[in-house]
Amino acid sequence: MPRIALAQLNFLVGDISGNTERIIAAIADARDNGADLVAFPELAVTGYPPEDLLLRPGFQRRVDAAMAHIALAARGITVVVGHPLREDGRLYNALSWMENGACTAIYRKQILPNYEVFDEKRYFEPGPGPVVIEWAGLRVALTICEDIWNARTAPQARDAGANIILNINGSPYHLSKRAMRIATLHSAAVASGLPILYCNLLGGQDELVFDGGSLAVSANGEIVASAPEFAETLMMLEVTAAAGSDAPVIRGDRIAPLHQEAAAYAALVLGVRDYVHKNGFHGAVLGLSGGIDSALTLAIAADALGAENVRAISMPSVYTADMSIDDAREQCATLGCQFDIVPINPVVEAFGTALNPLLADSKPDATEENIQARTRGVMLMAVSNKTGCIVLATGNKSEMSVGYATLYGDMAGGFAPLKDVPKTLVYRLADYVNRNHEIIPQRVISRPPTAELRPDQKDTDSLPPYDVLDPILELYIEQDKTPNEICSAGYQRDDVYRVTRMVDRNEYKRRQAAPGVKISRRAFGRDRRYPITSKYSETVD
Repeated sequence: MPRIALAQLNFLVGDISGNTERIIAAIADARDNGADLVAFPELAVTGYPPEDLLLRPGFQRRVDAAMAHIALAARGITVVVGHPLREDGRLYNALSWMENGACTAIYRKQILPNYEVFDEKRYFEPGPGPVVIEWAGLRVALTICEDIWNARTAPQARDAGANIILNINGSPYHLSKRAMRIATLHSAAVASGLPILYCNLLGGQDELVFDGGSLAVSANGEIVASAPEFAETLMMLEVTAAAGSDAPVIRGDRIAPLHQEAAAYAALVLGVRDYVHKNGFHGAVLGLSGGIDSALTLAIAADALGAENVRAISMPSVYTADMSIDDAREQCATLGCQFDIVPINPVVEAFGTALNPLLADSKPDATEENIQARTRGVMLMAVSNKTGCIVLATGNKSEMSVGYATLYGDMAGGFAPLKDVPKTLVYRLADYVNRNHEIIPQRVISRPPTAELRPDQKDTDSLPPYDVLDPILELYIEQDKTPNEICSAGYQRDDVYRVTRMVDRNEYKRRQAAPGVKISRRAFGRDRRYPITSKYSETVD
C-alpha cells in the first residue's frame, strides 16, 4: 500500500509563478521521501482567497500555464493540487489529479461557502458530483474544504465506491476552530465509514491566518495523525490494508495541539510576519506607551520580525507617568529593540496656538485629548515614510468595539495585530509571553489601564471593567444576542445598553481602522458587514 504526503505550505495570493515553484519543489521533496502521492491545499496555485483577481481574464491564463508546468513534474509520483478552473464560461474551485506528466482527472468543489469570511458564490459555480479515483489499491474520493463540512458529501463518497476521502483545504483559524474541525471530521468519518485525509493551508493573508494543523482520521473518526500548527511541513502517512475491512488503515506522527493562548499568540505572530514580509515592508515601528496593549504588540512584532527589525517610540505628554517611560525602556532593553523617546508637548502646544483663533471660546474636552493621540500618529507615520517600516496600531478589540480610540491617532497604522483580541485575552497573552521569563514588565500588567490623555485618567472612567465589558461584547457582536437577552444572562441593564449603543454608533470608526489578524468567530472587517449609516437599533425600547 502507498505512502501519502500532505504538503502544508504557505503560499502568496497572486504569486502564481512563485507558488508554482514551491509546489514543484515540494513534489521533488515528497518523491525523495518515498511518497507515492502528494496533496496540496485548496487553490494552492493562486493562494487563498484570491478574491476579485479571479475575475481578471489574464489571471486564469497564468493559472493554466502554471498547471501545465506542474503536470510535467508529476512523474514517479501522483500529485493533487487545488486551482481555479474555467471551462464553458464557468469558473470552478477545482483540484487536478496528475500522474505520468499529465492531468488525468479533475474534481470541482460542490459545496461553496457563503458565510462569515467566505463569499465563494460570488466567483464559483458548484461542481456536478463526486469523483472517485482508483489508485494503488485505493478508491480515493476527492473533496475540497467545505465539502467535508456538509453532511451529505462523505456518505456520497462512500456510495460512489470510495474507501478513503482526500480533503484539501483553505480553512482559516479562530480560537475554537481546531475543535470544530475535529468534530466535523469525526462525524463525516462515522457517517461514511471512511478514513479522511485533511490537508490544510498555512500562512497569513490580510486579516486571515491559516494554521495548518493537517489531520488524518480513521474510519471510526479517531485522530491517527496530526501535523504541527502554524508551521510548514510535509506530513507523511502510511496507508495499509485492514483485515476484515474495506477501509484502509492510516498511520503517521501525532503532534500535540497547542493550548488556547499558545495558538492565539502563534496566529498573531504568523499574521504579522506574513503581512509585513508579503507586502514588502522593511520592518515595523510602533508607539510604546508603557501600557499592556503596546507592550504585547511589541512582543508579537519582535517574535514575528526579529527584534532588530522593530523600532519602538515613547511619545510622552505632560500626563505621561515616569513609570510608563521606564517600563517601555525596560521592555525594549530585554527584547533588543531600538527605543526612542520623542516628547510631544512642543507639537501639542503648537497645535493649540494654531487652533486658538478657531477654538478660543470653547472649554477643554476630548478635542485636546485627541490632538495628543493624533500628534503621535503623525510622528509614527513620518518614521514609517522615512524607513519603509509599517506602523503597527496597538488597539484591542474591546476598544475598537466601543470606539474607545482616536481616528488618525492611536488608530493610525498599516496593520493592527490586536484588532480582534479582547482586553481580557490581552492580559492572558501577556502572561503567556512571560511564561519563561519576564519580557513584559510585571508593572505593565498589574497597573490599571489608562490612556494618559488627562490627569489621573483610567479606562474605567469611560467603560465598564473589562471582565464585564468583554462578555457583553462577545454576546452582542459574535453571538448576535439582543440587549434584553444579554441582560437575561446576568448583566446589568445600564451596562448592556450603554455598551451596545457604543458599538452601534462607532461603525464609522471601525470602517477606517487598519486591518488586523482575525482570531475570533466574528472579527471586524470582512467578517462583520454592517452599514455605517443606519437607523436600526436594538437599544430602543
